[in-house]
Amino acid sequence: MRNTFGNLFQLTTFGESHGTAIGGVIDGMPAGIDVDMEFVQSELDRRRPGQSPLTTARREQDRVEVLSGVFEGKTTGTPIGFVVRNADQHSHDYEDLRRLFRPSHADFTYQQKYGLRDHRGGGRSSARETVARVVGGAFAKLALRQLGIRITAFTSRVGTIALADDYQVTDFSTIETNPVRCPDPDTAKQMEQLIIDVKQAGDTVGGVVTCIVEGCPTGLGEPVFSKLHSALGAAMLSINAAKAFEVGDGFSGCTQRGSEQNDIFCREEGRVATLTNHSGGIQGGISNGQPICFRVGFKPVATLLREQSTVDVDGQPATLTMRGRHDPCVLPRAVPVVEAMTAMTLLDFYLLNKTVTL
Repeated sequence: MRNTFGNLFQLTTFGESHGTAIGGVIDGMPAGIDVDMEFVQSELDRRRPGQSPLTTARREQDRVEVLSGVFEGKTTGTPIGFVVRNADQHSHDYEDLRRLFRPSHADFTYQQKYGLRDHRGGGRSSARETVARVVGGAFAKLALRQLGIRITAFTSRVGTIALADDYQVTDFSTIETNPVRCPDPDTAKQMEQLIIDVKQAGDTVGGVVTCIVEGCPTGLGEPVFSKLHSALGAAMLSINAAKAFEVGDGFSGCTQRGSEQNDIFCREEGRVATLTNHSGGIQGGISNGQPICFRVGFKPVATLLREQSTVDVDGQPATLTMRGRHDPCVLPRAVPVVEAMTAMTLLDFYLLNKTVTL
């Protein structure tokens, strides 16, 4: 089982949803980076369960404890070990799942691969593992901050309710002012009501998170097998419930002609730039200095609080009625996870780029 992300900047995570703790080890973090623990904790608070009526009612403080790698407020260049302890597990809610496979979860595939599984909330395959990713991403953001690289993600679609695609007219300052994390207040209210309606019906709904990277330097990524957008895609699709990824105009651009899609070069403020950004800031697998724009599609949460048909571990038909506390929509809490995976990918590729010699 692979539990390590990255090449030079690496995060190894451990822990299960209903275990003692979730934790990780960050390796390759540059030395001398100022560590703002209030910022690291604030990133975890954005992902924390129970933060609004739109999320799971599980109550976790998610306080991070840094065990190593930080001295007198700076990174030392040595591995950063950390833990976030679990405190509000209701494992008894999952006892009926000991012999049943939940539809569209990892229960069946995990058991087929390993011959056993932790039925309590999905164990290692639970989205609770993303706690460690957010901590790793927060440290990566602290390093990227010194490079002037800014990462902003937001909810751009819930079900059929969507923002316009033009990120340049988006007011990022409003993202954290509503529980959906949508930058348009009117659209956010519609999204919020939809999630509430879906929750009351015992159902779930999916959507899209858009991410914008500003200040990314030219030259990150490789032209063949380590393209920057392929690395970002792999990082995003490793997030629970993520099912789709597109860069720039993505699928909508596939219906246009080259004359409509080409980003014409120009000179802007003494440097080469482009008049448009249909490519999403990446051309030939390498960042071109324009804002990087991509979208991640998340499926509806697979846990429904209504009766479903399934089979047991012997393949016999069974009926499943889920209990417990679950998100009706993953989007609001996925936003900081998308940012975290983006930050770790970009810092890793920045460090890789620094090793290139002529």
